[in-house]
Amino acid sequence: MQFDRISFLKQLKARKERIEQHLLGCLPVDAYPPVIHQAMHYAVSNGGKRLRPIMTAEGAVLAGMPDQLVMTTACAIEMIHCYSLVHDDLPAMDDDDLRRGKPTCHIVFGEANAILTGDALLTRAFELMAANAAEPGIDPGNAVRAIREVAAAIGSSGMIGGQVLDLQWVGQQIELKDLQCLHLLKTGALFQAALRAGAILAGMDEERLKALDDYARHFGLAFQITDDILDVNGNEELIGKPVGSDQKNQKTTYVSLFGLEAAHDLARQSAEQCLQALAGFGREADFLRNLVCFILQRDN
Repeated sequence: MQFDRISFLKQLKARKERIEQHLLGCLPVDAYPPVIHQAMHYAVSNGGKRLRPIMTAEGAVLAGMPDQLVMTTACAIEMIHCYSLVHDDLPAMDDDDLRRGKPTCHIVFGEANAILTGDALLTRAFELMAANAAEPGIDPGNAVRAIREVAAAIGSSGMIGGQVLDLQWVGQQIELKDLQCLHLLKTGALFQAALRAGAILAGMDEERLKALDDYARHFGLAFQITDDILDVNGNEELIGKPVGSDQKNQKTTYVSLFGLEAAHDLARQSAEQCLQALAGFGREADFLRNLVCFILQRDN
């Protein structure tokens, strides 16, 4: 398909701004004790593309529901993502000092407060998803199902399991199937849950849900492969952290396994599978189609 980057960037910016209008309003302001709430705001307002909440909103729209009705869940999913980054940056994990060009949460607020900040964001996310069940137009049964899916996606058999594998395999040469498993859990599971949650809240049928599941799974792989590529040849000012961190942390990546050219090929293959997954949708899925084209060209 033909990809109009300039037009798409305008659409992406509008969606991101819409998410951010709601996101900070979902956090307590001037609450006690101050430091934890300041840290929560810092972690959530620290930039980012907001792809996961955008996908939640798109899932609802594809099922014929206004995205306004799922915006609370979309913001909750972004809080989950932000919590995972706060913990990922900790000295016991990746030990990063910068996130999106700014000092990481534990550098600003201390390690203990950073751990608690992640915990608080995760807890607040479930409070928000539960509150979404009371939104007029949302079936409470669908809301419970969406919450369950998100919980499963980020637990020990999902995102956290992927993080465990990431730590376990540091310094080891692993095979492609192991690397894909790691990233389907650590990165892909939350993308899948984000897109499915919006569609489930809107009452999408199982066949179309399966198609979105396939899209999100391959999208997560494409995203991770391009992330590995940027860690080698990205612009530090654009990606907001030093390049070469994967090599420094002795992590196996698609680039270290296959080289840059083959990694680009693998990303394109995943993108093609994303587009195939959307074959049963019409023009209403064009944003998701363009999103995967954008991922192949991203610079941060």
